[in-house]
Amino acid sequence: MMSESSSYQIKVTLNGVKPPVWRRLLVPGELALKDLHHVLQRAFGWDNDHLHQFSARGRRLPERFRLDEILTDEKQAITYEYDFGDGWEHRVALEKIVDGPGASMSCIAGARACPPEDCGGVPGYYQLLSIIADPSHPEHGRVLDWVGPGFDPERFDISQINSALARIKRRGVTASSRAIRRKRRAP
Repeated sequence: MMSESSSYQIKVTLNGVKPPVWRRLLVPGELALKDLHHVLQRAFGWDNDHLHQFSARGRRLPERFRLDEILTDEKQAITYEYDFGDGWEHRVALEKIVDGPGASMSCIAGARACPPEDCGGVPGYYQLLSIIADPSHPEHGRVLDWVGPGFDPERFDISQINSALARIKRRGVTASSRAIRRKRRAP
């Protein structure tokens, strides 16, 4: 286990989507999986309307586990699955551990917008993109109304993501997050 001041640089990639949708994040190593779930929801723009789970080597991981208890070596990875119906799987890979004063939770890089909620998983997303790209498609107008006229699959707004992550940090996601902050303030 790393020291409590370590930050984890993780790369989270949405599996099965090409070109890739991904985010590179700095998070505390002591972040519990239940809190990482909320970080990933904000980083990808999901709505937190569905069930989720973390797993490693085919086994479900308890949400109380911390990143530094699971990912102890660089290049290790776990899976984050969101919305069991659509089956969005993300690879959460540890790129590096940064010892020293803990960095703020932040997104430092990424690419592309996250698919809209409830679009039908990877096949549904590809169909949605095809319909949006074809103004003559009979469903074009309906799909644009559904996703909104501003949906752009190429859009990646790092400042919007970091604003959402800052709100998480300010209000604390769960009791676990509050306990972490109290522990750091304790003499």
